[in-house]
Amino acid sequence: MFRMRRIWIIGIALILLAGANVAAAQRDKDDEGPMSWIYFLVLKDDNGKPVRNAAVIMHPVNPRGKQERGGMELKTDAEGKTDLQGIPYGMLRVQVLAHGFQTYGEDYDIEKPKTEITIKLKRPQGQYSVYDDHAKDPNAPAKPDAPPAEQKKDDKPN
Repeated sequence: MFRMRRIWIIGIALILLAGANVAAAQRDKDDEGPMSWIYFLVLKDDNGKPVRNAAVIMHPVNPRGKQERGGMELKTDAEGKTDLQGIPYGMLRVQVLAHGFQTYGEDYDIEKPKTEITIKLKRPQGQYSVYDDHAKDPNAPAKPDAPPAEQKKDDKPN
């Protein structure tokens, strides 16, 4: 009799303990705070057309500005769109990678139930080379008009 009673008490205790764990997990889930639904639109900067299959990578950012672990990656569809529901309010680091475009990166403060972000990707710029002819480049530094005066053999440099 005592043994049966002991088994019942242990069984009830286990059920109560499991219920308490479920309640604590639900409370933790509720404590995450408000969530946002984020919509991304990725376009080409030069003509405004959508960028298909671009990788949109998101990482939470802590209050000190450091990127936290646990990112998420989405891909854009044929219209350059993708979205995700359930992003907690706060700072979010967004990076966009697409073949043939410069990598994009920016931090966003998520503070509304619905957030729409439009990103315009630029084509890569050419690399600067000292071997190229920059005379026609309007941004090139001005060259002196006259060559430096030649020194006489008797003159000593200053």
